[in-house]
Amino acid sequence: MHDGVKSDARRQIPAVASVLDPLDRCDLPRPVVVDLIRRELSKIRGESQIPEFESIVERVGRSLEELRASRLQPVINGTGVVIHTNFARAPLPNEAIRTLNEIGSGYSNLEYDLRTGERGRRGAYLENSLAALCGAETATVVNNCAAALVLIVHHFINKSGRARPPDAPAKNEVVISRGELVQIGGGFRIGEILEASGATLREVGATNRTTLSDYAGAIRPETAMILKVHRSNFFMSGFVESPATAEIAGLARKKRIPLVEDLGSGAILPTEQFRITEHEPTPSEALTAGVDLVCFSGDKLFGGPQAGIIAGKKRLIAALKREPLLRALRCDKLCFAALQATVDLHLNQATAEIPALALLQISEDELRTRAEALCDQLFESCSGLQITIGRSKAKAGGGALPKSTMTSVTLEIVPQNCSPADFAARLRRAVPPLIGYVANDRFKLDLRTIFPQQDDLVVRTIRAECMK
Repeated sequence: MHDGVKSDARRQIPAVASVLDPLDRCDLPRPVVVDLIRRELSKIRGESQIPEFESIVERVGRSLEELRASRLQPVINGTGVVIHTNFARAPLPNEAIRTLNEIGSGYSNLEYDLRTGERGRRGAYLENSLAALCGAETATVVNNCAAALVLIVHHFINKSGRARPPDAPAKNEVVISRGELVQIGGGFRIGEILEASGATLREVGATNRTTLSDYAGAIRPETAMILKVHRSNFFMSGFVESPATAEIAGLARKKRIPLVEDLGSGAILPTEQFRITEHEPTPSEALTAGVDLVCFSGDKLFGGPQAGIIAGKKRLIAALKREPLLRALRCDKLCFAALQATVDLHLNQATAEIPALALLQISEDELRTRAEALCDQLFESCSGLQITIGRSKAKAGGGALPKSTMTSVTLEIVPQNCSPADFAARLRRAVPPLIGYVANDRFKLDLRTIFPQQDDLVVRTIRAECMK
């Protein structure tokens, strides 16, 4: 009897078409919507009670909204974090967007030599330009900085093994300071990345203090390379010591062991020119100090697309490019196009056209002028909101300049008919989503990370929420 009752209840589960009809017109592809309905109905079949038809339609509608919200789409960043990892880090320059449109919409000479009419070398112009920018003998590019590190480590721990005598020890150890075994985005750790590349870690020093003698004492026949990792996403103070890069480079030369530095954030310009007192080391500084190879990200302080840039000695870069692993890590035409445009802007000293760098340099007076204009417009039509202008501390973000903040200006909103958290949630559902943060019982929008051309859209979005 029980099975019969259950079977009768399951007959009440509607067909896919009947659920599809009452849903509001959906901008998702029909096969995606149909698949979602089928999955929701399958879940319902396993439940003890079958909901009413209207409840099923509402449930599917909520699932569709969640799915729609996960689509890649533009957002307005009012968080005050300039290089926001969750928001795809550095916004691309307009010149990069133009180049992407040109290259992406048709054919290009990605691997074609226009002089000879034969197959050419991928990224030749970009590599030459990066070398000039970094003060390096040459450079190459892979799809992100972690990939650059994997390629470098993979090469050095395997190259000696291919040529060494059978009784010689395997050179698979990477010497690294304990104070530089950092965790990067997504919960990944430098140590785990190195071990995944096949390396054995040879940790030296203590968390807060590493000396040159620590490095010297760790070098042995099994040593493949010394790795220095810039602590770009945190800082230590107090009883702290670490040798200068030039000192480690001298030791590495004496022992004939390559020295590699992962700079992470990709600062090309002195960060002091952004009115930031914290100095971020640049590739040219590291190479001048004697580092053999540096790697860094293209989508942080460099201001371009996601990429892992490797610069340094020509013979080492050439060896990296012969590694079969490079085929799995190389960039596509779109990355090359956007990065090429960004590098040209750096070389032409047109960094004001690189959005991430431009946002870092906006004056507080300019932000306050914009805030006053926004307030004036919102006062006219948003009587249900209490709006004031405040000050804040914006951050570079993206694992860069952890000690530094920039004075900024905020719009601070106290809604009368809901909580600040509810108001924030409603704005996140707008098109495009307007994202700020809640602090001191106020919803705040930091204008440093909102582009001036987005101000009218901010006003329209807030007005629309007031009228609901």
